[in-house]
Amino acid sequence: MKKVTLKDIAGHFNVSISTVSKAVNDSHEISSQLKLKIQEYAKEKHYKPNRLALNLLNRSTNTIGVVVPNILNYFFVQVLYGIEKVANENGYNIISCISDESSSKESKALEFFDSGTIDGLIISLAEETQNYNKHEALIDIINNDIPVVLFDRVTDSLECDKVVVDDFEAGYKTTKYLINIGCSNIAVVNPTGSSSVGKLRLLGYKKALEEFEIPYDPKLIINLSPKDDLDMLMSFLLNYKTIGGIIGLDEITAVKVLEVVKARGYNVPNDISIIGFTNGQLSKYVTPSLTMVSQHGKHIGELTATLLINRIKNPGQPYETKTVKTSLLVRDSTKKLQ
Repeated sequence: MKKVTLKDIAGHFNVSISTVSKAVNDSHEISSQLKLKIQEYAKEKHYKPNRLALNLLNRSTNTIGVVVPNILNYFFVQVLYGIEKVANENGYNIISCISDESSSKESKALEFFDSGTIDGLIISLAEETQNYNKHEALIDIINNDIPVVLFDRVTDSLECDKVVVDDFEAGYKTTKYLINIGCSNIAVVNPTGSSSVGKLRLLGYKKALEEFEIPYDPKLIINLSPKDDLDMLMSFLLNYKTIGGIIGLDEITAVKVLEVVKARGYNVPNDISIIGFTNGQLSKYVTPSLTMVSQHGKHIGELTATLLINRIKNPGQPYETKTVKTSLLVRDSTKKLQ
C-alpha cells in the first residue's frame, strides 16, 4: 500500500501542505474544526510523519553517531552500552559503526555522519588512523560544527572533548603487582599493535621494571597481529626463559594465553601468573578465573555521552579531557601476595 504523504492529504482537503503540517502537529494557527478533520483523515490513512525530513528542517536529528574500532573487544561493547543508556535517557538515538581498525572504513562512516544525519559524534580512533595520523574526515566533521568526543584512542592534534583511560598507570600498576607477588621475567602479549593504548601500557610496564631495577628485555614482548600463530609465538617465549608472569592486553588474548600455558603443562598461578585487560564475561568463567584490569567501559560510555550532550546544548564551553582510572580485579590466575 502506497504511503500517504502530507501532499496527498493537502490534495484531499484542497489546502496547502503547510496547513496539513500544522494540523497534524496540533498547531493553534488553524481552526479546530479543520484541524480535527485533517487529523482524523491522517489517522484513517495511517499517515506517519517523515522524521528525518522534520529533523533536517529543525536542524536536529536527536541522533548520536558512534564509531568504534573493534566490536569483538568487550571493552567497546561496555562503552556502547553506557553511551546508549545516557543517550536514551536524554531523548537521543545512536547509530554505531565499526571501523575494524581501518582508516578508510572509518572515513566512510564519518562521511555518512557528515551528511546531516547526526547531532554529535563519539569516536575511538582506528589503529591505522593513529599510525598514519589520518584525521581529514574527522577535521571535516569538526569544521562543520558537529560536536565530537574522542575516547580511549585519542589524538592531541584535534581540539575537542576527550575521555581517556589512564593506560600508562594501568600498565605500571599491573606490572608492579606481578613483581610484588614474586613473578620474574614478566612477558606482555600485545594485540593492540601500535595504537596509543598499547604504547602507553607498555611505557607503564617499562616504568615498573625500571623502578625495581629490572632490565627491559624486548624478547619478552609479543606484538600479536591477527595473522600470527599465538601457539607458536608462545612456544618461542616459554622456551626462551622461565616466565613468571604474563600480561595480555585484552580479554580474548588473556584467555588464549591461559589455554596455551595450561596445554604446555604449566600450573596457573603457581608456575605462571596471568593478568588480562577488560573485565568481560569470559574472564570470570575460565579455569582458573582470570585476574583482570577493569577499564570501567560502561562508565566511560556514560561519561562520553554526557560530555557530548552537554556540548550539543552548550557549544561555547571550553573543551574538557576526562581521565578514568583502572581497577585490578584479583581472581585465581595470579599468586597470592606473600
